Amino acid sequence: MAGVLTPPADLSEELLVTTLADGWGMDVAGLDYRPVGWGSHHWTVTDAAGGRWFLTADDLAVKRRTPAETLDEAYQRLRGSLRAAAELHDAGLAFVVAPVAPRGGEPLARAGERYTVAVHPHLDGRSFGWGEYDLPGHREAVLEMVIAVHAAPATACRHAPADDFTVPHRAALAAALAGDLPATGPYARPLARLLGEHAGPVRDLLASYDRLVAENRDHPAVLTHGEPHPGNTMLTPDGWRLIDWDTAATAPPERDLWLLAADDDTVLDAYAAATGRPPHRPLLDLYRQRWDIADLAVDIARFRAPHAGTPEDTKTYEILTGILTTLR
Repeated sequence: MAGVLTPPADLSEELLVTTLADGWGMDVAGLDYRPVGWGSHHWTVTDAAGGRWFLTADDLAVKRRTPAETLDEAYQRLRGSLRAAAELHDAGLAFVVAPVAPRGGEPLARAGERYTVAVHPHLDGRSFGWGEYDLPGHREAVLEMVIAVHAAPATACRHAPADDFTVPHRAALAAALAGDLPATGPYARPLARLLGEHAGPVRDLLASYDRLVAENRDHPAVLTHGEPHPGNTMLTPDGWRLIDWDTAATAPPERDLWLLAADDDTVLDAYAAATGRPPHRPLLDLYRQRWDIADLAVDIARFRAPHAGTPEDTKTYEILTGILTTLR
């Protein structure tokens, strides 16, 4: 995933202020960059009336799935995900933290050609990081929210992109496995050595994923969040909230369940009891494998491009190393 420890050099605060004024009629009094999450850029915004907002900016170049995909295609996919979140909220799912629509009713606005901006209400409450569900009742609360999302009315699904099992930037991963790793920066050579040491397990993982896709393409789809891990939840005075809907898509429910259940079969049993649909274990494996493949592909694509060894590059290389060295 793209790093977000520092704001993007090519997205100025002046452009953000102008985008907020034009799109939301907001008179910005303050912008405070928040190095949270991993994939989007975030700011806390204070307006002239003292209101507080949470701004998310996404780099459409990073959101593209292949180099041939246009920025507009990446924009339309992100737009569909955020529209699904807004329609879920409008359908009565108060736990869905949906973007505040700018003028014109869209869930986001363009900031120049390359970036998008979405504005969310600022929430007070407890946030969580990536990792284990260590708060009593946390996993159960997320399961309840996920079940509600999977039962979403058709109106909330109509704009969501459909999961076609594509792995973003898989071509970059294939090129790197074939030895095409140009000297683009300080991590290119270490990556070439690291990938060479683990090329066999990576190829095995890709082959296993492709088999699972071929065998499981036709399972029924529902609206899914995509990443219901602890870091995408908050506990507020008004209850649990599910945030970060940029990955929402129609897909088999296992797209959410593999991450939520981990090794806890009681979650799968509870889902089956609540929905009448036992999770399909090969699909759980499929989505578990795709998570690792997608991280590998996106991160390798980052290092096949020019890079300078920023803190984001260092963190990304650490993640990449962890995935490769734990593959079996």
